[in-house]
Amino acid sequence: MTDRNIPVTEDELHAYVDNELPAERRGDVEAWLATHPEDAARVQSWQAMAEELHARYDSIVDEAVPKRLEIERLVRQPRRWVYGAVAATLAAFIVGGGAGWFAREATATPSPLQAFTVHAIEAHRLYVVEVRHPVEVPGSERSHLQQWLTKRCGWVVRAPELQGAGLKLVGGRLLPSSTGPASFMMYESASGERFTLYTAKSEAEATQMRFAAEGKESALFWADDGVIYAVVSTDADRGRLSQVAQAIYDQMEKKGG
Repeated sequence: MTDRNIPVTEDELHAYVDNELPAERRGDVEAWLATHPEDAARVQSWQAMAEELHARYDSIVDEAVPKRLEIERLVRQPRRWVYGAVAATLAAFIVGGGAGWFAREATATPSPLQAFTVHAIEAHRLYVVEVRHPVEVPGSERSHLQQWLTKRCGWVVRAPELQGAGLKLVGGRLLPSSTGPASFMMYESASGERFTLYTAKSEAEATQMRFAAEGKESALFWADDGVIYAVVSTDADRGRLSQVAQAIYDQMEKKGG
């Protein structure tokens, strides 16, 4: 027996969307949604996003994790620049006050920033398709997430507030990078649009913001005070990506990293 007066949890809403909710609880959840329009709207947006993700990624979802994402490969010596397409199309853009973006030539040999951005794009691709388990620690535990990642990564990790850009923190997880631990955070709009922020320690010199693209993914990345940042999106136009990255950049500058 179940009690319809028990509040429906976030996990149950996700399980409902994924058709993994126990049959005896499904009616309770549907009754809850009928009287809680905000939750009903969230469920509807998740269902729409799930349909879009299935349509786009079902053909690759069962593929093995690429060897280039194996931890042992990431923590060994810096690897070759394996994305010929990226090397051919990578353009670096600098944010210069009100002067806008200025392009620079990409080099055939990857800089630490370029290699880092490849890892950021790969991590984005791997987790952005997840509906129920995109992160280890949910955004509702922001303080714990920041403390945990700070302890594991070795610098002060902050989860930027991006409500002004229409984004909510989904949560984050700990990932490897070629230079050690990396923090990974995911943000989502009401329509299901997702952005990820990947950061790691680096000896790279401080740089202003630059742009890279590979396939449907695009990224803005920069280095400051011994940390590299990359903001990645799928199918977002450059103006939207710039809005999100600039909001993060400004908060990191204001808070000192």
